[in-house]
Amino acid sequence: MISLAQLHSRLGSDLRPAAGGTVAVRQISGVHISELDDPTPYLEGGELLLTTGMPVSRGATKVEAYVRRLVERNIAALGLGLGAGVDEVPPALSAACAEAGLELLVVPDGTPFMNVSRAYWDLVGREGQADLAASLGTQTALARAATMPDALPSVVKALAQALGGWVAFLPVDGGAETLWPQDNHAIVGQLRRETSRLGMAVTHSASTFQIHGTDVVEYPVLVGRRTAGFLAIGAGRKLTRADRQVIMTVCVLLSLKAAQQQESDATAAALGAAVTKLLLTGYVDAGRALAPDLGIVVPTGAVRLLVVHGEAGDAAASSGIDQGLESRLRAGTGWPEASGALRSCRLRHASGGLSYYLLDTEHRDAGTPVSGDGNAPSGPYDGGEAGTPMLTAVLSRPMPLERVHDEAGQLAAMARALPAGQVVSAPEGALDPRAQGWVAALQGYQRANLVRTVRAYLRHRGQWEGAARELGIHRNSLRHRMGIATELLRADPDDPDVAASLWLALRWV
Repeated sequence: MISLAQLHSRLGSDLRPAAGGTVAVRQISGVHISELDDPTPYLEGGELLLTTGMPVSRGATKVEAYVRRLVERNIAALGLGLGAGVDEVPPALSAACAEAGLELLVVPDGTPFMNVSRAYWDLVGREGQADLAASLGTQTALARAATMPDALPSVVKALAQALGGWVAFLPVDGGAETLWPQDNHAIVGQLRRETSRLGMAVTHSASTFQIHGTDVVEYPVLVGRRTAGFLAIGAGRKLTRADRQVIMTVCVLLSLKAAQQQESDATAAALGAAVTKLLLTGYVDAGRALAPDLGIVVPTGAVRLLVVHGEAGDAAASSGIDQGLESRLRAGTGWPEASGALRSCRLRHASGGLSYYLLDTEHRDAGTPVSGDGNAPSGPYDGGEAGTPMLTAVLSRPMPLERVHDEAGQLAAMARALPAGQVVSAPEGALDPRAQGWVAALQGYQRANLVRTVRAYLRHRGQWEGAARELGIHRNSLRHRMGIATELLRADPDDPDVAASLWLALRWV
């Protein structure tokens, strides 16, 4: 905004203080001319009001009331034009302005009020050009910063320096924040609380609030209709129009970078899924051969297969890791490095409501071991964000990659059968390696439900009468079906080892 001092410097003796001395460095919002006794209904406050003296030439009482009205309206200054209404400054006006603290200026005889208005708008135009030049220079610097390898820290730093304050970018997924100055971490917790309280992730609108008595402006950074993060600014001063244009430029730049990162992540996820599918289907040599060409590292040692079941499973495997699943996995399985291994995992594949993660057992992080039995089912977890369906998950014991194909079906069946919200470790060495083949053979028989038949037979420990009653068939029919099942299994269901593995496998079908 333009100040009285700037306007006086521009006009010289054509706008001077009535009492001499210097002009106050006071901002003015405009120049207004009025001869009304009460011009305040037409004023917004902050103006330089010009008058030829008609309202102030009618006695001290009226002059005092006139000045009081201007002060109450927060008028920046009063300019008295000499020669048309009065030839000199009325003593009552000087006294009233001095007592009320209202700046009184004089426009000498022969100087049109138009000169004052024109000088004001010339200054406004020049200031706008200066702001535009500064804004263009800042935006050029920001665009250059956005092309750097460390684009996000560079853009945040450039914006903070341009505004002379601090800037923070908070990812919506709870990831690490980006700050400038970099040691301003004390503000992060309060920013996240205010963001959550105002519901900015839902409203997609900018908000202003105070932290430690300082105004903070926060903008959502959007990619389409999805919020990628929040840009918070503490400038410590009132933001100008040029400042806001620069901030909006930064929001656009961050939005473009987030969109590029999402595309990159989606490509990496697709490549990782291709390798994972080969490993899951038993083509281990092909997967190992393809992975280096795609920039993917396949573990050389033992792996753990995590199978997640739920409506959000496909999305989780392709777009990121659910925060709730990460914490529940470590708590529910007793593997201290579980969350770190999950976060760094690139071998993911999603299919049919199930997500498969091949985790490197040699991964090391700073996770804290959990106490208690790692095999015990954990309590339900809420799936992260409100409204996300609860997921179930099963984590295998360490095994070579060549075993993944044989174990995947069993783990998938367990994940589907678990109560909602449970995350467990699969029993170690519980099933015969042939168990999944047995289940597939029984499921492939079309003339009768052999899965139900064998399950009932095993539940009743080979007792024909009890099993037949449960199935609602004659015991001879049951004998006939079990004979067919025995041929398909190529194993004796009365053998204790076969029966144990077959029973566990059929429980999850």
